[in-house]
Amino acid sequence: MTGTVEDASPASRAARVATTWHRDAFEAVQRWSWLQDLNDRVTAAVEPVYDRYRDNLVLELMHGGRWVGHSLHPALSDLPIGLWSSTFVLDLAGQDGGDDGRRVGPAATLSAAGLVAAAATAATGVADWNVSDGEDRRVGLFHGLLNGAAMALQGASLAARLAGRRGTARTLGAGSLAVTAAAGFVGGHLVQGRAVMVNRVATTTGPTRWVRAVEDGDLPEGTPVGCEVEGRKVLLFRREGEVHALDDVCSHAGALLHRGEVQGCAIVCPLHFSAFDVRDGSIVRGPAHHPQPVLPARVRNGWVEVRGSQPRGRRKST
Repeated sequence: MTGTVEDASPASRAARVATTWHRDAFEAVQRWSWLQDLNDRVTAAVEPVYDRYRDNLVLELMHGGRWVGHSLHPALSDLPIGLWSSTFVLDLAGQDGGDDGRRVGPAATLSAAGLVAAAATAATGVADWNVSDGEDRRVGLFHGLLNGAAMALQGASLAARLAGRRGTARTLGAGSLAVTAAAGFVGGHLVQGRAVMVNRVATTTGPTRWVRAVEDGDLPEGTPVGCEVEGRKVLLFRREGEVHALDDVCSHAGALLHRGEVQGCAIVCPLHFSAFDVRDGSIVRGPAHHPQPVLPARVRNGWVEVRGSQPRGRRKST
């Protein structure tokens, strides 16, 4: 007779733990009351500053914005990881000091360069954290705390190197790299497990034919209207008599754009205030990295009709 979950063998239970420990770990993180309290306090301190400079070009560049096409933070994170890993390798090879063991050697140089890179990575991480919500925000804060601890350990390691305490420097450096690896795992969970900072509309293409969306009279001039067409959420907007259609799901974090404000030719996301041109879906203001897909739209027989986005690389039909 097949055993149930309750009477499974020790081997089966061990196999389950081996495949679910990461899920259980992040569920435990969500239950930490101190993390929620800290999240509230940090949000109260940082969010007003972020809001004050939300329209600043430098802040949008820290997100990656419309120019980079994706968040800068994950790309920059490779720098301190690589530099500190190189420092660790030099430590293992016994090549961590200068000629007399006290002068600045290659390991100290790499360690210092990693700290500079980590500071830039942290700044972009704080910017991205400010446009996260709920569980993502709490886990993101935990990710940042781990990275802060790694920076502190690496800074102590560098100070020990400069003082000639090579054994202490090696131990602290190894500890810093271990904590960095843990922080990287948490960051991977946010991107791969929670889909943070990914394009939410990368695969939306339908419908494959012209489909009625709303009656022509239900689309007033200058007012965004949201509708659903064959399972796809679509934003409709009439400007100077011309009808435009965009994917209604914000590419940045999935909010419904038709609930946002209109500023000239742009629709502003109500969640994190990214702005998109209603005529071509291009990004007017970040933190979004990806433009909104545009759907062909027309008025026929008293109805506004839309058709799915054309696959890239295929000519439009005539």
